[in-house]
Amino acid sequence: MIGPPRRSTTAAAAIVVVALTVCGAALGALWAWIAPPIHTLTALTRSGERVDAFLGAEADNLFVAAAMMIGLLCMLAIVGAVAVWQWRAHRGPVLATALWIGLVAAGAAAAGVGAALAHWRYGTPDHQGVALTQESRVHYFIEAPGVFVGHGPLQIAITLLLPAALAALVYSVLAVGAPRDDLGAWPALDHRWPLLPAGPGA
Repeated sequence: MIGPPRRSTTAAAAIVVVALTVCGAALGALWAWIAPPIHTLTALTRSGERVDAFLGAEADNLFVAAAMMIGLLCMLAIVGAVAVWQWRAHRGPVLATALWIGLVAAGAAAAGVGAALAHWRYGTPDHQGVALTQESRVHYFIEAPGVFVGHGPLQIAITLLLPAALAALVYSVLAVGAPRDDLGAWPALDHRWPLLPAGPGA
C-alpha cells in the first residue's frame, strides 16, 4: 500500500498538462527538421501564361508530412498514457482527463511550433512576384510542408483529437487490467470483507 502523495491531485493534473504541452512543442521542432519539403515551380508558357506546379511526385509530401505529424503525436499519446499511469498515487478520472487535455494542447503546440519553424527554415514562396522572362521561363521553389492533411476544421480536429483518443484508450485498458477497484491510488479502499456475526443458518 502506498502512502499519501506529496502533491495534490490538482497539482498533478496541471503537471501532466504542462509536461505534455512541452513535449508536443519539442515534437513540433523535431517534425520541422525531419519532414520532407515540397518542391514546386512557376513557369511561363509559350502563350505568356504563368502556371504553378509540383515538381515530379512532390505533391505526395503534403500527405507524408502531415502523416508524420500524426504519427509523432500518437507515439507521444501511447508513451504519455503509460507514463501517467505510473503515477500511481493519482490514478483515476482526474489524471485521465488531464491526459487527454494535455494531448490536445500538445497537438496544438506541435502544429504551431512545427509550422513556424518550417516556414522560418524554408521561407514563404512568392509565386506571383517572381520575375519570369522568355529567356528564364522557369523558377523553382522549396516550400515548407503542411502540418495538417487539409485546412478544413475536420482535418484539424482529427489531428488534435486522434492522439488524445488513443491515449484515453490506452489509459482505459490499463485501468481495466488493474486488480483493484481503486487502481491502487490514494486513498486506498479497504478490500477486507466485513466480519459477520455467526448465527443459526450462517
